[in-house]
Amino acid sequence: MARLSGKVALISGGARGQGAEEARLFVQEGAKVIITDVLDDEGKKLEAELNETGGDAQYMPLDVTDENQWDSVIQRILETHGQIDILVNNAGILLEKGVEETSEEEWDRIQDVNSKGVFLGIRAVLPAMREAGSGSIVNISSVAGLIGSAYAAYGASKGAVRLLTKSTAVQYGPEGVRCNSVHPGVIETDMTEGMLSDPRTREIRLQNTPLGTFAVAKDVAYAVLYLASDESRYVTGSELVIDGGLTAK
Repeated sequence: MARLSGKVALISGGARGQGAEEARLFVQEGAKVIITDVLDDEGKKLEAELNETGGDAQYMPLDVTDENQWDSVIQRILETHGQIDILVNNAGILLEKGVEETSEEEWDRIQDVNSKGVFLGIRAVLPAMREAGSGSIVNISSVAGLIGSAYAAYGASKGAVRLLTKSTAVQYGPEGVRCNSVHPGVIETDMTEGMLSDPRTREIRLQNTPLGTFAVAKDVAYAVLYLASDESRYVTGSELVIDGGLTAK
């Protein structure tokens, strides 16, 4: 079933990991997918992979902290496709440090990518979505945006994404634009490789997860697909938690 047939989707941070799985799934479900990232080689490789298997994908370089780059990418999409129906704000970075260990420069970098990058993405797509009278924005937050953790800057940035999502949903719902956040727990991706490489840390994390296993990128991609599709037409301002029961305790 082509759950995204006829739709045009932009996925930031889409060159690898979770974003790449979202791109693969979206293409399978009939969407025209624009993959954006700062990882040009990996982005072009994924573009070729998806197109070789019959998909419709295009890679565009994008630093999500740059307002002008966002505007340029959206303009190119509209010139090529005439619409943009879905935005997945997936790009993000992790800093495994507490308050006293975090420098001002590190704090600013985390907020720039994880929080400001989401804000700029939302702002860039809103005019086209408002004009169309419809659109779905999916912001990737984290369980660290719901509960406290030892990663101060990261948690603060993801908490900001959660509330920005709700503000967007409230403000633009009357114009047909939906906005939801996804809150993964521990996922085995490139971003968490360093954290999970320590056997003790890995075991503690597993013990704290009721399902007793970590998610893989596709677990999150399926949740994003639901929120991007018309199946969730009455869902906005919500938090979809994909954490194996971690935050249920």
